[in-house]
Amino acid sequence: MKFAFAGIDFLGTVFDGLVEAGWTPVKLFTRPCDPVYDHNDVVVAEARRHRIPIQLSRILPDDIERLAKEHGRDITLVVAGYPWLIRGWHGRLRYALNIHPSPLPTGRGPYPLFRAVLDRYETWGVTAHVLAEQGFDTGDILAQDLFALDPRESHETLLIKCRLAARRLAAGPIGRELADRWRRPEPQGDGSYWQRVNDADRTLDFRQDVDTVLRRVRAFGRIETIARLGDNRVYVAEAEGWREAHRHAPGTVIHRHRRQVVIAARDGYVLLTRWSPVPLGEVPQIGR
Repeated sequence: MKFAFAGIDFLGTVFDGLVEAGWTPVKLFTRPCDPVYDHNDVVVAEARRHRIPIQLSRILPDDIERLAKEHGRDITLVVAGYPWLIRGWHGRLRYALNIHPSPLPTGRGPYPLFRAVLDRYETWGVTAHVLAEQGFDTGDILAQDLFALDPRESHETLLIKCRLAARRLAAGPIGRELADRWRRPEPQGDGSYWQRVNDADRTLDFRQDVDTVLRRVRAFGRIETIARLGDNRVYVAEAEGWREAHRHAPGTVIHRHRRQVVIAARDGYVLLTRWSPVPLGEVPQIGR
């Protein structure tokens, strides 16, 4: 089976899984990345290794038409971590599908991993579904890979679990059973759409208990949460904490030692262990 891949490194394991299943890549559609939070260097390197063309601009119906003319109608478009709605594949390609990092129909939207940790989901998953042309993440379900979440799950551990699950889907049910699954997909029905997070979602509230504050830090991880220290705002990637009765007002900085800052929360203290006065995205990148 020939396939064109649309995505970045986020779920680039899908590309690897399809190759493992014996599929042949013919084109990579990707997009420019920062490269602080988003990366595409791995999928670009794979595309170069396979000597296939790379397109950075948005996929348009003409691109779909060109794929079909160059490779035949049996080519499959596989989307994973691609930000733009893709239209025009019906009638031109036999298959087009999306790999989404949630157990659909729960968690439609651009990046549901943060909320999965914040809302303390006990199980999560990755879904392969028919690529819908009228809305994001709403197509009929072809396969899912579900897994357990730990009470102390973090953004980084959940991201890795999703990457591994995406590869399993690509190498197994999608890579080896797509034709059969395409004939009997499951309609999603009603679901939930989770909007893109904003700075308010990432801001730590020290009036909350220690466990809640630390869960928010874990939920965003290297994407960073925001803490207000007096009149200043800092960006937090890692923190620890403990419960302890005290009389400090929540948000009070009670101790500093080198790069460590201890802040009073409602029922204890939060220790900022990795933080910066500027967000990671504004830190100059070596070699750029």
